[in-house]
Amino acid sequence: QVQLVESGGGLVQAGGSLRLSCAASGITFSINAMGWYRQAPGKQRELVGFITSGRITTYIDSVKGRFTISRDNTKKTVYLQMNSLKPEDTGVYYCSAGLTGPPKTHWGQGTQVTVSA
Repeated sequence: QVQLVESGGGLVQAGGSLRLSCAASGITFSINAMGWYRQAPGKQRELVGFITSGRITTYIDSVKGRFTISRDNTKKTVYLQMNSLKPEDTGVYYCSAGLTGPPKTHWGQGTQVTVSA
């Protein structure tokens, strides 16, 4: 069975940093694009960014320069390093996988990120 399990969420002050991890199983990790989405309270889920099987990254404008996605194919894990966090970054962050980008085929359960002012 396919499993994507996020970890690393928490509460952080504005300007701080967090690193999210997503451990994958049940997929051929190395050929999948891996993505991060987020959903703020009362808002639709939105793409944050993704990384292709070739390790090319794409980010939405609001996180460019602050967030970095990386992957470790040996550990079958994708990471989201979040720096200079802002209150508007608050939300549930979801990991995703798929053979094309932005990946939407498989989803994790989400992890809460809260940024206080």
